[in-house]
Amino acid sequence: MKVKVLSRNPDDYVRETKYDIQRVPRNYDPSLHPFEVNREYTRALNATKLERVFAKPFLASLDGHRDGVNCMAKHSTSLSCLLSGSCDGELKIWNLTKRDCVRTLQAHEGFVRGIVVRFCGTSFFTVGDDKTIKQWKMETPMYGEEEEPLNTILGKTVFTGLDHHRQEGVFATCGQQVDIWDEQRSSPIRSFTWGVDSFSSVRFNPVETELLASCASDRSIVLYDMREATPLKKVVMTMRSNTLCWNPMEAYYFTCANEDYNLYTYDMRNLEQPVLVHMDHVSAVLDIDFSPTGKEFVSASFDKTIRIFPKDGGHSREVYHTKRMQHVICVKWSADNKYLLSGSDEMNIRLWKANASEKLGVLTHREREATNYSQKLKEKFQHHPQIKRIARHRHLPKTVFHQSKELRVMREARRRKERNVRKHSKPGSVPVITEREKHVVTVVK
Repeated sequence: MKVKVLSRNPDDYVRETKYDIQRVPRNYDPSLHPFEVNREYTRALNATKLERVFAKPFLASLDGHRDGVNCMAKHSTSLSCLLSGSCDGELKIWNLTKRDCVRTLQAHEGFVRGIVVRFCGTSFFTVGDDKTIKQWKMETPMYGEEEEPLNTILGKTVFTGLDHHRQEGVFATCGQQVDIWDEQRSSPIRSFTWGVDSFSSVRFNPVETELLASCASDRSIVLYDMREATPLKKVVMTMRSNTLCWNPMEAYYFTCANEDYNLYTYDMRNLEQPVLVHMDHVSAVLDIDFSPTGKEFVSASFDKTIRIFPKDGGHSREVYHTKRMQHVICVKWSADNKYLLSGSDEMNIRLWKANASEKLGVLTHREREATNYSQKLKEKFQHHPQIKRIARHRHLPKTVFHQSKELRVMREARRRKERNVRKHSKPGSVPVITEREKHVVTVVK
């Protein structure tokens, strides 16, 4: 004879201590849980709304400069150290943890045009309008010691940009030509020219460390190999590029910030047309920096905003602005992928969160689980109209809002005109030119 007995093991439902969470038995059979998608949709909607409620990206303002911040550099080994140079030749070293200036030095006469920290982090280089390259010790001088550079090189022309090799004692400068320097020598070991009167920026490739690229004043982007005597090739665009940045994870890709309000991602193996055009700014883009993961980049613009773009997205996912912030000249993404730093005309450096609604500080296990769950729900329902509308909505300054509206109308008018011309022309006589092809004039090899 069978006797059915209720058998309960206290280990299954009794807490070990009173501080534990009550154990709740769950049956995961889907037939017992109808309306699961409806519940998940509501949770995703609430998570999206809460994300916008908690989006408070601005963290701190570092003030102390007496002129506009013209350039910044991250420390190569320390997360909490930032270097910034202003238009009056002053250079400041900041401790981001304490949010104060730890050292100030008069580096140059006139603008500080570029700062770069050596790969080992023991010294840094600066260039300025006074035609000099200076190497400084990273350590603060002892009491009574004078603030003197370790090394000073006097150039023939004004230098406009500077970058250091990732593994060797070699750095590159640009001005009227691109020069490659050895730290031990006072004259360049190699110089590159290609019929251009000046260059605005130069960048080493962080992966293929022998390659570098520069932006020239004749609207071209030139690629070089340090092992060769002549430049590799250049792409000429319809408008001038201010600066560029290599993707730290994908060796062939770089993104350039252009005067025509857009950013262009190129594959250096095929420069005939950009891989992607990133639109959203309403004025010239002045600086760009990639996140250490290589999945996103941040851009600074003359329209007083900074925007975060996914590397494979045509439009920005985030825009940051404040009432006081003027034209943003330089921007950096911190090496731990959590913070952004922007330097602007009105003498301030601002610290922002890379993820606007992220909670800073130590998260408990439950908080982390809840955050990950919300994130997955938002991804699952991201294309639903209501969730998409809430997630995309951003408040913009009035000038930026109206200007972007005007640009949209102008773009649509141009498209309409092209369509009408094509409609009233002989078939095939007016070819369709894609947005990516419009901006490249020619590629010279």
